[in-house]
Amino acid sequence: MGVLPPWAARFRFRQYVKASLWIVPMSGLVLGALLAELALAADGLDWPPSGWHYSATTASGVLTAIVGSMVALLGFVVTISVLVVQQATGTLSPRYMRLWYRDRLQKAVLATFTGTFAFAFGLLRSIESGSVPDLGVTLAGVAVGVSLVLLLVYLNRFTHSLRPVAIAELVARMGRTVFTTGADEIRSAAPRGHGTVPAAGPTMSVHARRGGAIQAFHLAALVAEAERHDCVIVVTRLVGDFVTPGTVLAEIHGGTSKPDPARLNGFVALGPERTIEQDPAFALRILVDVAIRALSPAVNDPTTAVQVINYIEWLLHTVGGTHLPGRYVLADRHGRARLVLPGRDWDEYLELAVCEIRDYGDSSVQICRRLRALLEGLLDALPPEQHPAVRAQLSLLRESVEREFADPGRRAIAQQADHQGIGGQHPA
Repeated sequence: MGVLPPWAARFRFRQYVKASLWIVPMSGLVLGALLAELALAADGLDWPPSGWHYSATTASGVLTAIVGSMVALLGFVVTISVLVVQQATGTLSPRYMRLWYRDRLQKAVLATFTGTFAFAFGLLRSIESGSVPDLGVTLAGVAVGVSLVLLLVYLNRFTHSLRPVAIAELVARMGRTVFTTGADEIRSAAPRGHGTVPAAGPTMSVHARRGGAIQAFHLAALVAEAERHDCVIVVTRLVGDFVTPGTVLAEIHGGTSKPDPARLNGFVALGPERTIEQDPAFALRILVDVAIRALSPAVNDPTTAVQVINYIEWLLHTVGGTHLPGRYVLADRHGRARLVLPGRDWDEYLELAVCEIRDYGDSSVQICRRLRALLEGLLDALPPEQHPAVRAQLSLLRESVEREFADPGRRAIAQQADHQGIGGQHPA
C-alpha cells in the first residue's frame, strides 16, 4: 500500500486545483468524448422522432459549425479573462486574483465549451452516407444552447462583479466565513488546554525546509504529534508570514522523545503567497489594497474608497465581536496543553484595517469623516474590552486631521462623522 504524501503537499495540490483554469475544462473535454460514444451506442433507439432525423450533409455541416464555434467561444472567454486580469491588477489589487482564479462559473463555462467541442468532434467521425447519429446531433444542438446561456450568465456576472464595490462585498463575505469557520476549527481541533507551557527553554527547534508564505497549519495533526511524544509544540510564526529556509517554525518543550522535524514540516503548508483558508486577515489586506489604490493620486477616487470602507466595517464588526486572545492553547483529549498557536488580536486587525487608509486619505474630507463614523460605530457596537484600541485609532485620526487641515472651518468639517463620507446624516 502506497504512502500518502505529507499533508502540506496535499494542501498545496488542493490549492493548485482550486486556482487552476485548465483542470475542469480538461475534464469537460474527456466527458464530452465519452458522452459522444454513449450517444453513438444509443443511436439505435427509436428516438428522436422522425421529424428530427438529419441527412448526412446536414449533420456534418451542423457538427462542423459547432466545433468551429466552440473554438471561437473559447478564444473569446480567454480574451475576456486576460482583460479581467489586466484590469484587476492595474486598478484593484493583484491579491484579488488569488480569489478570482477560483471562480466556479468561469470553469463551468470553459468545461461546457470544451465538452461540447469534444462531443461534436466525436460524432463527426461516425457520419456516413447511410449512417447519421441523429440523437447525437440533437444533443449537440442542446449543448450549444446551454453553452450560450452560460456565456450570457458569465458576461452578465463579470460585467457587474468587476466593480470595486462588488469585489469588496465578495472579499468581505469570504473573510467573514473564513474567520467564523477558522475560529470554530481552532475550538474543535482539540479542547482548550488548562495546562501551561513548561517554563524551561525549548528542547529542540523545528526549522523550515523550504521558503514561502505560511498558508495553513494542520492543527489536529500537530496536537496528535505532541501527544505522541508527550511534549508541547509552540508555533512561532503566524499564518500569512513569509519564512525563509532555516527559519524556526516551532519549538518543542519537554517530551519523552523528539518529534521528526520532517514530519512536523509536513503539517505546515508553505506556498508562494498567502491564501484565505486560515487567514481572514488576508481578506482585510485585499480590501485595504483596493481602498488605498483608489486613494492614489493616479486614481483619486475617494468615493470608491468609502464604498470599500463600508465592507471593512462590516468585517470588523464580526472580528471585534469575537474573543481574540492572541495566543491559543490547544489540548489533547486528556486536557493537557499540547499546541500553542499565535494569533492576531483585535488591535492588530483594527490597525491593518484603518492605518494605511488613514495615512493615504488624510487629505480627503470624505475619508476622514467616513473613518470617524466607522470607529465611533465600533465603540457603540463592540464590548468595552475592545474600546481602547478603537479610541487609540480615533486619537490618531484626530491628530492626522489637525495636522492636514490648517483652516479651522475645514478642520471642523473633516472631524465630523459621516457614514457616507459627505452627504450623510450626522450623528445626533
